Amino acid sequence: MAQQVWFITGASSGFGTEIALKALQTGAKVVGTVRSRQRASDAVEKIENAGGECVELDVADAPSCSRVFKQVESKHGGVDVLVNNAGMSWRGPIEDFSDEEAKDQFEVNFHGPLRLIRASLPGFRARQHGTIVNLSSSAGLDARPSVGLYAASKFALEGLTESLAAELSPHNINVLLVEPGAFRTKFLGAGKVPAALNADQYPIAKTFMENFDKADGRQPGDPVKAAARIVEAVTGEGMAGGLRGKVLRMPLGPDCVRRLEGKIEVLGRDLEKARGVAMSTDL
Repeated sequence: MAQQVWFITGASSGFGTEIALKALQTGAKVVGTVRSRQRASDAVEKIENAGGECVELDVADAPSCSRVFKQVESKHGGVDVLVNNAGMSWRGPIEDFSDEEAKDQFEVNFHGPLRLIRASLPGFRARQHGTIVNLSSSAGLDARPSVGLYAASKFALEGLTESLAAELSPHNINVLLVEPGAFRTKFLGAGKVPAALNADQYPIAKTFMENFDKADGRQPGDPVKAAARIVEAVTGEGMAGGLRGKVLRMPLGPDCVRRLEGKIEVLGRDLEKARGVAMSTDL
C-alpha cells in the first residue's frame, strides 16, 4: 500500500494534534494546518519533530482553502485523507447573537469544511480513492441550551456529510462523520460569547454556560484514545478498523452514546405520537 498523505485542519491543539501524531505513527505523510505557526508553536514542534509538516491556513478565508490544499496536492502528488477538524463554538442564548456572530460560527464549522471538500473532490474522483473525515459533535444530533449556533453549524455539517456520502459511494471515496462527546481538550476554554450577552433572561442557558465553564479541564474523554480510534477507522486497522466503509457515523465517548440513545428515544416517541396526524395528509 502506497504511503498515505493526510491533510488535517485545526492541528494546533486537541484532536487535530493527536490525529496528526497518530497518523504519523502509521507511516503516513501528514500536513496539519494551523492559523498561526507562532501561536501554535508547541503543536507545530510536536508534529514536525515526529516527521509531519504544518502550514498556515484559516479555514474562514475562502481563497486560502483552495490555494493551500492545491499546494499540498502538488507537493505530495495528491492527498488521500482529508480531516476537517478545525472548529469553534459560540455560547449564549440565541436571542443575543448578531448576524455577524452567527456568520462567524458557520464560516469555521460549516463553510470551511465545505470549501476543503470541494477542493479535494477532483483529485479523489480522478484516483477513485480517498477518505473524508468530518468532525461533528454529540451536539450535531442533540442540541442543548446555550449552544444553539454551535449545534446548528454541526447539524448543517451532518446533513452535508450524509448527502456527500451518498454522492461519493460510486467513486470508492469513504466518508466518516465523527461525533465526540466531552474530551479533555482546550475546546471549552476557547468558547466565545456574544457582545450583547444577557444570559440572565434565559436561566436555563445561563446554567448550561456555567456548567460548561466548570467542566473545562475535567472532561472524561481522552483525546489520545479518540485520535487512535479515528485513525483506525480510516486505515482499517486496530480496534476501530472494522468500521472502515461500514458506518457513516462514529460516536466517541460513553456520554455521547447516552445522548444519542436519548435522542433516538425522543425521535421514536414523537413519531409514534404524531403517526396518525402524519398519515392523514395525503391527497
